[in-house]
Amino acid sequence: MDLHKVHIVNCNQDIEVEDGTTLLELSKDYSDIFESPILVASVNHNLCDLNYKICSNSYIDFYDIDSNYGFRTYQSSCMFILVAAIHKLYGDKVSCWVEHSINYNFYCTLNGLEVTEENLYKIKKCMLDIIKKDYEIESCSFPIEDCFEIFKENNLINRLQSLKFVESGIINLYKLKDFYDFFNDKIVPSTSYIKKFDLKKFENGFLLIFANKEDSNKLNEIKKYPKLTTVFNEYEEWSRILKVSALPSLNKLICSGKTKDIIFTAEALHEKKIAEIADKINKQNKKIVLIAGPSSSGKTTFAKRLAIQLIATGKMPQVISLDDYYKNRDDVPEDINGRKNFENLSSLDIEQFNKDMLNLLKYRPVNTPLYDMVTGLRKVESKKIQLEDNSVLIVEGIHGINEQLTVDIPKENKFKIYISALTQLNIDEHNRIATTDNRLIRRLVRDHYFRGFDLRTTINMWPDVLAGERENIFPYQEQADAMFNSALVYELSVLKLMVEPLLFNIDRSDSTYLEARRLLNLLNSFIAIPETDVPSNSILREFIGHSCFY
Repeated sequence: MDLHKVHIVNCNQDIEVEDGTTLLELSKDYSDIFESPILVASVNHNLCDLNYKICSNSYIDFYDIDSNYGFRTYQSSCMFILVAAIHKLYGDKVSCWVEHSINYNFYCTLNGLEVTEENLYKIKKCMLDIIKKDYEIESCSFPIEDCFEIFKENNLINRLQSLKFVESGIINLYKLKDFYDFFNDKIVPSTSYIKKFDLKKFENGFLLIFANKEDSNKLNEIKKYPKLTTVFNEYEEWSRILKVSALPSLNKLICSGKTKDIIFTAEALHEKKIAEIADKINKQNKKIVLIAGPSSSGKTTFAKRLAIQLIATGKMPQVISLDDYYKNRDDVPEDINGRKNFENLSSLDIEQFNKDMLNLLKYRPVNTPLYDMVTGLRKVESKKIQLEDNSVLIVEGIHGINEQLTVDIPKENKFKIYISALTQLNIDEHNRIATTDNRLIRRLVRDHYFRGFDLRTTINMWPDVLAGERENIFPYQEQADAMFNSALVYELSVLKLMVEPLLFNIDRSDSTYLEARRLLNLLNSFIAIPETDVPSNSILREFIGHSCFY
């Protein structure tokens, strides 16, 4: 029997294993170094489910639910058991859709069955039975020709439609008894790995509630976000207008020569919403507009487009970007890992910002700073602005809604806007596109082409960015007076052409290779479109360049 040299990254141990040993077999020797069960692993920086057989010398890194890869695996596995239970109970009469994420839980809807407490109890009971019996979950590979019938039999309509846009070859599916499904993320080897979950009626659908990432013995909290829910409902209406229910619908329209129609309609819906917000600000006669949102939401372009709409109402807006108040890069505080933390409020020159803003409100001229993102230094030149009687001061930046930023300004003078790229475009019924992935891809393109960062730097920074958002932005989002969804249904098709070559260029030996491959896998299903028809005032131009605003 051949032996392979294996390095276990988690404990920095070198061992030898027999050819054909599965990751599942090997993981049992290292379960004691994790607080939760091992769910998935990377082999030579390629993510693999635990059924993978070792066939060469390997670097292996195991992940439990505490990691991003482990948590994604847990979510997809739980989703697989959910749809398998629905299929067992109702066959092809009922289908389940993942709509979006709420506090790390999935908001789902049912087609063909009313969402009632009684029906959810029935589905949950079936799921618990599947978990108790510890059924094996097999990883299977099929020629694309065989998948047409498999998807039809398992009522996977959008997955069936997606085959039209896939090159001939092999498709990997997961099998639970006689039920098949496709998932972008990996799945656990058997059903008993799912220890915690729940189903709760919520709005017009229900929540699939997962185990908590930090403490797998607890469930995630159920939180209601009424204003955010309104935005999701609005985006759903936009999708109906655009006739895009999922990625196959978008690909079909692109292949039918309707790319311009998609782009121009999506942009028109954005413009209509911005005009509505401007009218609201004008009617309430607000003097300060604070725009906040997570990284790569398009705050800068939104602020400039809002300014134009305010001019149309008779106002004279002036825009200040919090990015221009960054401290010099060397003075930005570091996080616990020694990396520069640009998401922390203390990375801004708060004292100078407050001084300038108060002077502007007193109609005094102010030379506001300008920041060079490439060099990480404040520029020598500045921007002189002065407010007038009918002026509106627009302040945009990730901390805009945080009261610590404008503690001396009376609340009645403020109008707060929360902006984020809340995409609801799904790959198919059971595979969603995370809003964080949408924003990460935006940021990868912008940081590489316009801010002097390579992809590895941005990918390594991203966990800290997300941690900063959870601390500094999301707690305040429901305090907003208005919300704006900056996601564009077509944008990943455009970004694909710009980011794919950069992701492919990351070497297999690099620690960011695993994340690069995950993003490439996500983008693989998109039909790419050129950026030529994207309007120069589009929020997307903030990331791909050639914006009319800068």
